[in-house]
Amino acid sequence: MIDEIALVEKLQNIQTKEKAFRILIKKYKERLYWHIRKMVISHDDTDDVLQNTFIKIFRGIDNFKQDSKLYSWMYRIATNESITFINKRARERNIDITEMKQEMVSNLQSDVWFSGNDIQIILQEAVARLPKKQQLVFNMKYFDHLKYQEISEILGTSVGGLKASYFQAVKKIENYIINKHN
Repeated sequence: MIDEIALVEKLQNIQTKEKAFRILIKKYKERLYWHIRKMVISHDDTDDVLQNTFIKIFRGIDNFKQDSKLYSWMYRIATNESITFINKRARERNIDITEMKQEMVSNLQSDVWFSGNDIQIILQEAVARLPKKQQLVFNMKYFDHLKYQEISEILGTSVGGLKASYFQAVKKIENYIINKHN
């Protein structure tokens, strides 16, 4: 498999950009899909946000300075695209973000692409109730198994702050699950 530095060089070369971009999509599509899916919940919306993410990556790759890992840079774009999508959808429906996230989770059970059980629905409800930063940190650490240093690069936040956010998120999720079962 092509290494990241060589891939970036090929992406930034007009002659090899399209072929390299197909390699990039093949290599990162699934990981970015699941990152976005945890935020926007719906499969169809995830596909839309993923497509927008790859368009932004394609258009912006020439400006990528390699001061972070390529995946961290793409992850940041996917995160921002997801947040933009949720904010736009909330504005269109004239509701606040918290209400929008709860609506998205409640639609999860009717999503033909969701194959989870009741506890997974409860976990998604709990995560959707978290403040945005805690939600992002929890998803990246718990589901994506990213290291704090990687999350720090993506979110531009200190490792100590991330650890505190993750700890708070876990406590809130635990409390939500305990209260949901009582």
